[in-house]
Amino acid sequence: MDIPARMTAMLLTRHGATDALAYRHDVPTPVPAAGEVLIRVGAAGINNTDINTRIGWYSSSPGADSAGGGWTGDPIGFPRIQGADVCGQIVAVGTGVAPARLGSRVLVQSCLVSLRQGRADTWLGSERDGGFAQFVAVPAADAHAVNTKLTDIELASFPCAYGTAENLLRRAGVAKAETVLVTGASGGLGSAAVQLAKARGAPVIAMVSAAKMAQAAVLGADRLIDRTAPPSTALGRNSVDVVIDAVGGPAWPDLLEVLKPGGRYAVSGAIAGPVVTLDLRRLYLKDLTLMGCTAQSREGFLTVIGYIERGDIKPLVAGVFPLADLALAQQRFIEKQHIGKLVVVPPQ
Repeated sequence: MDIPARMTAMLLTRHGATDALAYRHDVPTPVPAAGEVLIRVGAAGINNTDINTRIGWYSSSPGADSAGGGWTGDPIGFPRIQGADVCGQIVAVGTGVAPARLGSRVLVQSCLVSLRQGRADTWLGSERDGGFAQFVAVPAADAHAVNTKLTDIELASFPCAYGTAENLLRRAGVAKAETVLVTGASGGLGSAAVQLAKARGAPVIAMVSAAKMAQAAVLGADRLIDRTAPPSTALGRNSVDVVIDAVGGPAWPDLLEVLKPGGRYAVSGAIAGPVVTLDLRRLYLKDLTLMGCTAQSREGFLTVIGYIERGDIKPLVAGVFPLADLALAQQRFIEKQHIGKLVVVPPQ
C-alpha cells in the first residue's frame, strides 16, 4: 500500500483533562527502524492506563503539574500518542526484518518485552507512541501474527487486559481446581482474568456491582458477588486460594481475610485508590504471598494468542468509537457503565 508521509493521530500534549488531547491530521508517519515493523492500525482498545497517564496518576503526586506520568513514574515525552492495545496489519519493515512479514495481521504485546532493560519495561502508548493513530512502529519481536476470523475491533480488546491478566494468573501460580476471587470483574482486566482462570479449570468468583449482575453472567464465572459488601461476608473467611485484584481502595484489607492460609494475592491496578491499610499480622500469621505484577513474559502473551486462535476466550466489546471521539470514549470508560472493553477506530 502507499504509505502517506503524514497521518491522523490523537496527541496527548500534556497531563490534564481531555482538553490535553489534540486530534491532528499532520503528524509525521513513523518510519520503522532496524528490527521494527510499521503497522496500519485497524483498531485500538482503551485502558485505565490511558486515563492514568493522561492525568499523571502514576506519579507519587498525581495531577496535571506532576513531573511523572508514565508507567515507570518517570516523565514521558510530549506530545505522546497513547494507545496500548493495537491490532493491525504490517505494511512496512525495517532492516533486518523478513519481507515475508508484510501483510500479516498482528497483535502487539503492550509490554514491549524485547526492549526490556533489567526490570525496566517500555510500554506502548507510554514510554513510546502507541495505537491512537493510523500507523504505529513497534519492534518486530513484539508484533505477533494471529490467525482468527475475529475482527480487528474484537482483537483490539485483548492485548493489554488479557496480557496483564495472564501475567497475574501466572505469577500467582493458579492451578486447576483452585478457587480464584477476581475484583473489578466487569472491567477489561477483570473480565479477562475471569475467562483466563476458567480456561485453567479454576472455579471463579467475580465481584461486580449489583447493577451489572445480570450483564455479568456472560463472563462465565461460577459465582457473582456484590462488590459493595465485604467479600468475607458473602464467602466467609479463609475461603479462596487466590485473589486477583485491580481495585485496591479502602475495602482492600478484607481481601486478605478471604484468603486461605498460604493463599496468594496478585495486583495490577488500583482503580478504587492506591493507598491501602495492611495488618502485618494477617500477612505473616496466614503465610500469605502478595505480588505486584506489571512486567510480562512473551510466553504469557503467546499463550493468550493461542487461546484466541482456539476460541477458548471470547472478546467482550462494549462500544466502538471513531478515534476523533476519543475524549467521549474516555468519558464513557470513566463512567464504568459497561462490561468488557471500549475500542476506537482510526480513519482507514
